Amino acid sequence: MLKLGLTGGIASGKSVVGEMFVKLGAHLTKADVIAHQLMEPGRPVYDEIVRCFGAGILNPDCTINRAKLAEAAFGAPGSTAASGGAATSGGAMVVGSAVPRVTELNAIVHPAVIAHENEWMKEIISCDPNAIVIVEAALILEANTGDRFNRIIVVTCQPEQRIQRYARRHGISEDAARAEVTRRMAAQIPDEEKVKAADFVIDNSGSLESTAEQVRAVFTVLRSIA
Repeated sequence: MLKLGLTGGIASGKSVVGEMFVKLGAHLTKADVIAHQLMEPGRPVYDEIVRCFGAGILNPDCTINRAKLAEAAFGAPGSTAASGGAATSGGAMVVGSAVPRVTELNAIVHPAVIAHENEWMKEIISCDPNAIVIVEAALILEANTGDRFNRIIVVTCQPEQRIQRYARRHGISEDAARAEVTRRMAAQIPDEEKVKAADFVIDNSGSLESTAEQVRAVFTVLRSIA
């Protein structure tokens, strides 16, 4: 089995690239989807998040309001706290007022997500020992979990594209998207540093066909070493 970590900044196109790999024969799981499942009422992760962040993050039906949780963790969009954290060239986080809450949230969610991913990989290898498995996750490098994988793939795009894509995805204005992207990127390592840690880089700033061509080239190499 070849274990791959697929990562990149917010709205870089990780999911698009991941699905392209799936069409070529890879197996894919998404950390974000797993995290959402683990945050459902009755799950231990849900209970711990509510204990730490309070009932104010809940909807009337007691499900977690993700916008409220994001604001509690990252700070309000456009606030000083939202830009309080940045990564140094070595990948360490410079802590601002919002980052300790992000760290707190990640400490609750990441171990449970990783355990789920490991079980998923065990199931795949039991059926296909030569499988190529991909974990799509935004914070692989930030969480220092890159050594779980045989190779790291980083997806990049232009900063303004990130904002435009986020706005389209969520049906919001570009100004609102810019504030949200800035807030979230404050807790992520810049693309320049991610690229340095990557085994493969896929530039998703061009056409879909250009991205697909890069994915096919990477997959050919992966198949040769799987």
